[in-house]
Amino acid sequence: MGEQSDPRTAYRDEGFPPQGQEQPGLTDETRPPPDHGESTYTGSGRLRRRRSLITGGDSGIGRAVAIAFAREGADVAIAHLPEEQADADATLDLVREAQAHALSLAGDIREERFATGIVDDTIAEFGGLDVLVLNAAYQKDRDGLENLETEEFERVFRTNLSAMLFTARAALPHLHPGASIIVTSSIQAFNPSPGLIDYAMTKAAQVAFVKALAEDLGPRGIRVNAVAPGPIWTPLIPATGWDADRLATFGQDTPLGRAGQPAELAGAYVYLASEDASFVSGAVLPVTGGKGL
Repeated sequence: MGEQSDPRTAYRDEGFPPQGQEQPGLTDETRPPPDHGESTYTGSGRLRRRRSLITGGDSGIGRAVAIAFAREGADVAIAHLPEEQADADATLDLVREAQAHALSLAGDIREERFATGIVDDTIAEFGGLDVLVLNAAYQKDRDGLENLETEEFERVFRTNLSAMLFTARAALPHLHPGASIIVTSSIQAFNPSPGLIDYAMTKAAQVAFVKALAEDLGPRGIRVNAVAPGPIWTPLIPATGWDADRLATFGQDTPLGRAGQPAELAGAYVYLASEDASFVSGAVLPVTGGKGL
């Protein structure tokens, strides 16, 4: 029998210390640093010659997916904010170490021109597009709906929904049978927290998007799925605005008793992008430490 780890203690099983970040969160300021699979993910050629675009690919789940895709043989383009360039450069260095082509696309996906242009730029660089990962998101802790400013919830909706639609719409004419679209939804779509009410709304809408688009694109041989992460330690978390008590208990309410790490998500995205999932479309794959959807 091969070695196997206890999932309760495979990673840090205590809470996290106070943080001092604002959005967007940055990897170098996240303590302790997340594990994106830098030293652990081993590829086996499951995505050889695939051309991928990952929004929010500079850090967190997006970085873990970029590393995994590259080590599985895919070329990787990542879209990110200009202020995240250092994180993006570190991610793409890891992509290039895997002998994959890498492309940095800096801008704000809330701007329609940029959100659509990243598709054209990826195709111009790689010669096509096979896997689109719509991962970028924004969240902030809310102190009651009555205190939720219009500008703030519009930022959440624009980042998590409008940008996703802009990029997917631009990509569709270029996708061929066998292509895959993967959306990063959330457990918040099914088990929403009051302090993330606007974020949770967008994540539920993403599930509807995935199911409707999967039905629409199935006859064209294009699969559409989502991953629904539970509590995962990424730079988004320390930048959410939670106090020390909330961070100290982050992830402790899962049946496995801890928060997840980005590296623990990578395999889900590789599976959905690969031939192993050739009959999987319209699915929402939970990676939640046992928390129910």
